[in-house]
Amino acid sequence: MSAAELADPNARVVIIGAGHAGGSAAAFLRQYGHTGPIVLIGDEPLLPYQRPPLSKAWLKGEADAESLSLKPAEWYAEAGVSLRLGGVATRIDRADRLVFLASGETVPYDYLILATGARARALTIPGADLEGVMALRTAADAERLKRSLGPDKRLAVVGGGYVGLEVAASARALGSHVMVIERESRVLARVACEMLSDFFQTYHGRRGVGFALNAGVEAFEGENGHVTGVRFTDGRIVACDVALVGVGAIPNDELAKAAGLDCANGVVVNLEARTADERIFAIGDVSHRPLPLYDRQFRLESVPNALEQAKQAASAIVGRPGPAPEVPWFWSDQYDLKLQIAGLPFDADRIVVRGDVAAAKFAVFHLKGDLIQAVEAINAPPEFMAGRQLIAKRTPVSVEKLVDTTISMKDVAA
Repeated sequence: MSAAELADPNARVVIIGAGHAGGSAAAFLRQYGHTGPIVLIGDEPLLPYQRPPLSKAWLKGEADAESLSLKPAEWYAEAGVSLRLGGVATRIDRADRLVFLASGETVPYDYLILATGARARALTIPGADLEGVMALRTAADAERLKRSLGPDKRLAVVGGGYVGLEVAASARALGSHVMVIERESRVLARVACEMLSDFFQTYHGRRGVGFALNAGVEAFEGENGHVTGVRFTDGRIVACDVALVGVGAIPNDELAKAAGLDCANGVVVNLEARTADERIFAIGDVSHRPLPLYDRQFRLESVPNALEQAKQAASAIVGRPGPAPEVPWFWSDQYDLKLQIAGLPFDADRIVVRGDVAAAKFAVFHLKGDLIQAVEAINAPPEFMAGRQLIAKRTPVSVEKLVDTTISMKDVAA
């Protein structure tokens, strides 16, 4: 059947996963005129909520579940969205179009949207099960971590990625001592260029964050069941009261695999967010999606990606044209720094810096020839916004103009 023949604005849609992607999919379906039943299944007891503030505003006591909710509770009743919060999906029967829940209930569907997200990658080392060894993916995780931070508390962050650095900044604001432990030779090694890594490490260091680089973690030390330190492979021990493990995420694609759907570091989908099963979609952190601008498939973890794919799936279900492909973008807030990233540095062959690094107001452009592949902007919104547009339009730029801050970003095109 064609996509147009499959569209049915009266169909029964079941969404597994009540995070940003799943909650947004329900909202877009109603916004786009879907009139059929919608069932939203989430394993947390909370309404769909924003997750990026968990490492920042939540830890500092500036946000809670109500303030982060995507929609107020009454919206779901008014919009006719049936909530199954605290419900765990255990199996998908594609032949009979049924979702089985741990409660024993079965939920029929005409269309199924998998928005099951990702989970924190665990360290399988001695002591990983000690009290005080934590991950940060949910509001419950953030609340537990918040209770463990405060003046003179010692936090060890295992993994120098963006979430780990955001937590480090929040912990310092609360008066905690922080040590970031990274097995690579620099922080952000897998997600940022070397210059940006050096900048963030220096910025954190000046605010009292310690770093242990090239540091393999062998075990967590503990007393009376609670973590007391992190032991390195060379025998050194860093004392701590709490340890946050932030070493990446694994897509929750087990349901899809068990149902026979194609998975490759996430559920493989097309530009409609549709899987090989024409009745099933996958969106957000769990999906392995096309990136037309870069001519490849990739798994993205970001709110903008969740929203884009929620729009794609909702559009396909109701039979409206899908959204134009977007430039992937991300952000991170640390201290008074706002990092905004547009694009991905695939196939880039050089890096160009624009602005004042010492003043913490600059942008790093990744170019392939005279085309911008990605931009990492620190406190530089014009560079981020213009860079994103230039990436989308595949507009060649003049490097000489790009590095000259007296020339506006509007005028850097070659």
